Amino acid sequence: MGVYYEVIPPSLQTWIMDQKCFWVGSAPLSGKGHINISPKGGQYFGIIDEKTFWYQDLSGSGNETISHLHEPGNGRIVIMFNAFEGPPKIVRLWGYGRVLEYGTPAFKSHVEQYKVNTIPGTRSIIMVDIHQVGGSCGWSVPYYDFKDYRPVLNDFFEKKQKKFEEGAEKEDMDRYWAWKSAWSMDGLPGMKRGLEVGKREHIEPLKKMVGPLAPKNGFVHSDGFTLEQVIVVFIVAFIAGIMAVTLSPAALKNVLALVPGHSRNAVWLPKSLR
Repeated sequence: MGVYYEVIPPSLQTWIMDQKCFWVGSAPLSGKGHINISPKGGQYFGIIDEKTFWYQDLSGSGNETISHLHEPGNGRIVIMFNAFEGPPKIVRLWGYGRVLEYGTPAFKSHVEQYKVNTIPGTRSIIMVDIHQVGGSCGWSVPYYDFKDYRPVLNDFFEKKQKKFEEGAEKEDMDRYWAWKSAWSMDGLPGMKRGLEVGKREHIEPLKKMVGPLAPKNGFVHSDGFTLEQVIVVFIVAFIAGIMAVTLSPAALKNVLALVPGHSRNAVWLPKSLR
């Protein structure tokens, strides 16, 4: 049944590196935001040591994981592997993620040090600093035979890069990232490179959510007071302070009497105004 570790044991490290796919889970800080689960296929991942996992983040229409990891105070992430052949097994890696975006010194350093094969469309390297590892039975997971990796994504970006190199400027990956990777579905800022190019070249980002509840890009959900509410409270308090200084007690009593729900017996009022 369930077994937990603070690090990835050597036996699990070997098993993890034999897997053909895994799942990534993350979420924004706000409870109003959306949880994201992304499947990842191919041999685009690795283990640096018993507490550090990484994977190669390829471009796509979504950008949730990067946005959640960039969100101040967030960074939570979980990686899940499960066996489709042999003995049943599920392994989860919990930790905090860091984004090494394409073109940054940190990205280049990682690629050089670990000999990463960066294929066209590589968007970033996601580093996971692990603080908990969990293994569970996976008895209900069905058997599946691995046939092959899908070549569709790799072929798409190889053709895109070739067109760009032949002079088609619209095929530039920076423009693609500005269109699809600059914002999350909850309106959180995503890939920094995409944001910069989008702003500089006035590229309209892809609209990801529909309906009346779809958030605007740059609007951060809050489970507490919104910025607008804080501003209103500040203005009301400021006006009340001026009135308290400039109006006579009798005049102030008349003003307070107009406030809905006001009680002259409120304990927070001075005796002279009750």
